[in-house]
Amino acid sequence: MDILQLKHFLSITETLHFGKSSMRCNLSPSAFTRSIKRLETDLGYNLLERSNRSVALTPAGELFKDYAIDILEKLKEFKNNALINAETLKGEISLYCTVTACYSILPPIIEEFRELYPDIHINLITGNESGTMQKVIDEEVDISIISMPDKLPRNIIFYPITITPLVFVAPDFNTGFLLKNSRNIDLYNTPFILPEKGVARKRADIWFHKKNISPEIYAQVSGNEAILAMVSLGCGIGLVPELVIDKSPFKDNIRIIDIEPAFESYLIGICMNRKNINNPNVKVFSDLIQIKNNKRDFKNAET
Repeated sequence: MDILQLKHFLSITETLHFGKSSMRCNLSPSAFTRSIKRLETDLGYNLLERSNRSVALTPAGELFKDYAIDILEKLKEFKNNALINAETLKGEISLYCTVTACYSILPPIIEEFRELYPDIHINLITGNESGTMQKVIDEEVDISIISMPDKLPRNIIFYPITITPLVFVAPDFNTGFLLKNSRNIDLYNTPFILPEKGVARKRADIWFHKKNISPEIYAQVSGNEAILAMVSLGCGIGLVPELVIDKSPFKDNIRIIDIEPAFESYLIGICMNRKNINNPNVKVFSDLIQIKNNKRDFKNAET
C-alpha cells in the first residue's frame, strides 16, 4: 500500500466512477483499476462493489475511507511541520494554469520566486481554463492561476495579480478572408469565435443579451491562442483578455474593436484551497504575490 493508492481510492469515493477518477488522477482506466485492486489485495478486503452501471463502497470501504483521509492529513501535517522547522524551505509546489498565463503572467513571478527560494521546485501543469478552479478544489494542485469568477467557493482563497480589459478583436485590415478590408463591422451580422466556457463566455452572453444580438457563432474554443489564430485568418471576431495579444505571434494580424458598452475588466490572480494555508511553500508563494501587488488597488476591476 502506498500514498498514491490512497489518493486513488479517495478519488473514487468522491466520484463513484472509474472513468472520471482515472481522468482526475491522470491515469488510464486500466492503470487506475489495477491500483485499486492492488490496494484491496494488500488490505485483504474488497473496498468497492462494482456492477456494469454503478460503483459503491462496501462496509470495509466506508471504514477504510476514514483511515485514508486521516493518514493523508497526518502526512500533510508532518510535511508542513518539517518544513517550518527546516533551516531553508525545500520541496515543491504544484501550479496549474493556461498556456496563455505561462507566457503572459508567470515569467517575472517565477524568476523572483526562484531567486528567493531556489530549493522549492515548481511543478507546472498546463490545461484549459475551465479546469483551473476545480483542480484546487479537488486538491490535485496547490495553486491555480484563474480569472476571478463572480462568486468564489467558500473553501477557496484568491489573491489578485493583474487586471486586463476583455476585448473584441478582428482581423487586420489587410489580412483574413471572411472579414478582409471590412472597416465598418456589423456586429449583428458577423461570425464570432468565442470561449467555450469560463468568465469571458459568461460576460459575452450577457453582453449579447443586452445588445439584443443573436450571435452567429463560427466556433467555440477552449484557448485564447486558438481564438487569435482563427481571427487572424479572418474567420470572425474573437473575445480575449487584452494581455494575451501583446506576446501573441498573431498580434500584427489582428486589431481591437472599440465597442459600447465596454466589458468589465478581467481580474486575474492565484487561488488556493484553504486546507493548504499552513503549507509553508504555498504560503511564501502567495506572500510574494501579495507583496508584489500591495500598492495596487484591485477593488475596482471595471473599465
